[in-house]
Amino acid sequence: MEAERLIASGRHALAESRTALDIVAEAWQAQALAEAIGSHLALAGPLELRGEARGLSETGGGRGAVDHPALRTGGLRAAQLTTVGDARTALTALGALLGEVGIALVGVACATDDEGLYWQSIEAIDAADEAGDHVRAMLRRLALRDRDPHRPPDTARGRAGPG
Repeated sequence: MEAERLIASGRHALAESRTALDIVAEAWQAQALAEAIGSHLALAGPLELRGEARGLSETGGGRGAVDHPALRTGGLRAAQLTTVGDARTALTALGALLGEVGIALVGVACATDDEGLYWQSIEAIDAADEAGDHVRAMLRRLALRDRDPHRPPDTARGRAGPG
């Protein structure tokens, strides 16, 4: 399934979440999707995005969101990813989803008296923030490329110029 459709599904599922645990589970669904999009772009995306995309694919702290216990048994949406059509459009939508996730998680963290849920929320906020940083960096790289399409990629670091 195309990245934008999966992101839209994630935004809808987050909006429909009614409990704190559902919100945390949707946050990790979004994180898994961010990692999957990062992996896809690292392998097949524009050259100037590949280094930052590798970073996005690793934002789960080494274990990945796939292993997080907050995920429900309904399966991982990210496993359905087959393509990232337009990188800029997908990254813009992903950035919006990660922002919405962060806001929802702050609400969970502020409203809970359960210390475990509080720390799960904080961990998910950190992951969403880190993923959002990578997404914003990739969008900046695309903007730089659009301003100077003849700019050679920085092959020493696998990235396009400063960013």
